[in-house]
Amino acid sequence: MKRAIVTGGAGFIGSHLSDELAERGYQVTILDDISTGKQSNIEALRNRSNIDFVQGSITDLPRLQKLFKGSYYVFHQAALARVPFSVSDPLSANEVNITGTLKVLIAARDNGVEKVVFASSSSVYGDAPVLPQREDVIPSPLSPYALTKLAGEYYCTIFKQLYGLSTVCLRYFNVYGTRQDPHSQYAMVIPAFIDRIARHQPPIIFGDGEQSRDFTYVDNVIEANLIAARAKKTAGEVLNIACGQAITVNEIIDMINDLLGKNIKPIYTDPRPGDVRHSLADITLAKKLLGFKPKVPFKQGLELAINWYRENLL
Repeated sequence: MKRAIVTGGAGFIGSHLSDELAERGYQVTILDDISTGKQSNIEALRNRSNIDFVQGSITDLPRLQKLFKGSYYVFHQAALARVPFSVSDPLSANEVNITGTLKVLIAARDNGVEKVVFASSSSVYGDAPVLPQREDVIPSPLSPYALTKLAGEYYCTIFKQLYGLSTVCLRYFNVYGTRQDPHSQYAMVIPAFIDRIARHQPPIIFGDGEQSRDFTYVDNVIEANLIAARAKKTAGEVLNIACGQAITVNEIIDMINDLLGKNIKPIYTDPRPGDVRHSLADITLAKKLLGFKPKVPFKQGLELAINWYRENLL
């Protein structure tokens, strides 16, 4: 039974990844400091014999060195993953997302880990002048968060070149799905919109709502992680993980209203510093190297998310 570490494994994406790894027969260790992750995300998982939970930080190198011993894969999901937070507290974002990632890579190198799969972000592109965004576009981060993710990618590349540590960086494009927290101060738009519209409250849109994103259902991201870990030819690569379809924020409001049988009008307010205007992925490289094909299209994923919120939070 191969052992896999999931940093940030109590978070939204990390908990889904931990669940799927355990289903596929891995011995999974979840490392999370529960600063943004939640015990409730992994409550059901902790009863499984092949999942262990360790509460701790990726900035604790001695603990990482001990934890990574005998591990085959490290899925590095842990981060302070919000643009607005990084704008208000760039020092904390730097400490966790850059220094923490460096320590993860050091521990992985020292313990002979087979591969590190790093969760990067489409935010590294900034407002790229050409759409769709390809991996060879020059990055132009607009926030400290985006900069920290780009630095993590560079560190992964350097560790591959200098130390022979196999790494692959996956640039996620606006992941959504079940277990996202709609009540967080920095809640992502889809869970926040679902929650407010379901409660007959107007959703808040930062800007005019014509900004567009390539929204990606969480199951697509999990599948990409699992394939990227096993695929030999992905070592040292940076890959876009998305659906290759842009949807505006206003369109999402209309879809959620339709699926919930409501007609709640949004409130528009000033754009947030660091937010990009448009985001759309070219996933050609992921298709070529991973055989990646998003299995869950946007509207189906939205329906799945809404059903989960109805059953668990509304």
